Amino acid sequence: VCPQEITMKLRIEIAGWGMLLLGVVHVFFPKHFDWKTDLAQLSLINRQMAEVHMFFVAFFVALMGLLCITSANLLLHTGLGRRVSLGISIFWGARLLVQHFWYSPRLWRGKPFETIVHVVFTMIWLTLVVLFAMAAFGNSGVSNVVIGPD
Repeated sequence: VCPQEITMKLRIEIAGWGMLLLGVVHVFFPKHFDWKTDLAQLSLINRQMAEVHMFFVAFFVALMGLLCITSANLLLHTGLGRRVSLGISIFWGARLLVQHFWYSPRLWRGKPFETIVHVVFTMIWLTLVVLFAMAAFGNSGVSNVVIGPD
């Protein structure tokens, strides 16, 4: 095992801990964002769908984190792992696009704290995209990730 592989393994594990933490932090979103008041205006089905979707997003992010913590070597060294890494990269790439093309700049522009949060999370999403793309493609090339043998 070369030092570069250990570094990638450690980076994936650290990313995993970050994703696990992000999943857990979602527990505090409803109170922090006062969802009880805002969601009370919705119909029962829309309110419950919003709550269920938030739960499953948090659950999925936490599970991705656990996968990275427990299976970093597999993500780096197996065909299925590289494909999963590619999927994680695409997931966070989509999240990065949402950060810039869905959320209104009015939420952060001209507000120092919110601007810092926006910039920090932009860097986090971009880092995750690059990290998992590197894990997916590594030295094996695109063809091994997409259609190559395991």
